[in-house]
Amino acid sequence: MKISINQISSQGSVFEEDIPPQSLDLETGIIKFKGPIRAKAYATRITNAVTVELNLKGTFLLDCGRCLKEIEIGLDKEVRLSYPVDRFIRNLDIDPDIREEIMLDYPLKPLCDEACKGLCPKCGKNLNEGGCSCGAT
Repeated sequence: MKISINQISSQGSVFEEDIPPQSLDLETGIIKFKGPIRAKAYATRITNAVTVELNLKGTFLLDCGRCLKEIEIGLDKEVRLSYPVDRFIRNLDIDPDIREEIMLDYPLKPLCDEACKGLCPKCGKNLNEGGCSCGAT
């Protein structure tokens, strides 16, 4: 998301953008996104500083850490960012900060449910769907 310093009014300005996760290099082998990330920024300028109040919304798609079932986890994050500016700066590129803030919300061990039983260590059956017949459980 690029914010033009000259477009920020004296009362502040709102900027909205749907950002493809690929453009921020957010997707990994483990984490995918369901659709774009919705970014809404309210920018204000006071002399030599710009403050951006940012709301980020989206949905992660990833696998449960125990049973490997695909799950969706919502992203709804409020962030306040401040940038020093001078008369030579015309635009702010806040994409690197957006990327960083989203990555900080990546779950370390996502679970489909706190009581997830996982997979049978012998046959690999999902134990949330009932016991297995291999005798390991």
